[in-house]
Amino acid sequence: MTTTEDPTKAAAVDPGPLIKLTIADCAAKVLHSAVTLGVFGALADGPADAARTAERTGMHHRMAADYLDALAGLGLLERTDGRYRNSALAQTYLVPGSSSYLGGFVELTNETLYGTWGRLTEALRSGEPQHLDPDKGGFVGDKHQDPGKMKRFLAGLDAYSDRMGAELARRVDWSRHGSFVDLGGARGNLAAVLVKAHPHLEATCFDLERTRPLFTEHVGRLGLGDRIAFAGGDFFTDDLPQADVVVLGHILHGFDTDRRRTLLRRVHEAVRPGGAVLVYDRMIDDDRSDPERLLSSLHTRLVSPDGSEYRVADCRTWLREAGFTDGGAEPLLGTHTLVTAHTSHK
Repeated sequence: MTTTEDPTKAAAVDPGPLIKLTIADCAAKVLHSAVTLGVFGALADGPADAARTAERTGMHHRMAADYLDALAGLGLLERTDGRYRNSALAQTYLVPGSSSYLGGFVELTNETLYGTWGRLTEALRSGEPQHLDPDKGGFVGDKHQDPGKMKRFLAGLDAYSDRMGAELARRVDWSRHGSFVDLGGARGNLAAVLVKAHPHLEATCFDLERTRPLFTEHVGRLGLGDRIAFAGGDFFTDDLPQADVVVLGHILHGFDTDRRRTLLRRVHEAVRPGGAVLVYDRMIDDDRSDPERLLSSLHTRLVSPDGSEYRVADCRTWLREAGFTDGGAEPLLGTHTLVTAHTSHK
């Protein structure tokens, strides 16, 4: 279709945001390559110029200056007098071997995210998930088959669960409770943060039986094997351990609404009188306007036949239907929402 619209009107609208959105993945690929090449490890002990950094990382000299300056422009490196050093962000989260290292998660998303999102148009037309193999990017539900890759994935998430655990340790009045179950607690890292912060707590991780070796190795290395137990089973067919508090982090988004309701009813049976349930996810704001939350929901739909993110109001409704009394919702770490609800005293 042709148009006779005055071109000066279009010129008055800056296309910059559209162009920036079109090439947004370029910045992410710069980060992914830096992790793969070991840029941040090479600069962990101090600054170096472009030639020295290229030599340490196997980078071709033709690409080095523009690439390192791009990393500096993205806030991952700092440049002073031609020498580069890690920014505080990169030094904290992207130096291999550090306890807060997130590079494993960055690498895994590089392997899986682009192939999956590259099929978004097909998914929008068919309604079908595009990546059902969790060992190639799904990591949803109970289909993890590659222990090595799963271990890398969990290691990448540990730094994130460190922050989440610290925030839950601070936000929740744990003095009122003596025990908790982390539903889908994987290898026990979140539970470890909570029991370290509150030594009176007894903890149990409930997850698929195949996760037990990963749990035993990790919790044993932390020296917490006598404080955190593991219970293997299925959320929907096996009895959930009884506790004062049940934590559901990144769990409900993997299921459809009916199964969410079923699971929350089962959780209500497991929470002792006067106890609580803590639900956190990248929940969608109630007026569905936050693009980051909606993109997260789209990703879940891309990798799962049933899952998606969900509105905060919906979560609170499901909890009330399950028998909990409403406890409220609050932002968590700037990226998540924490919904809390309680059981009545008997």
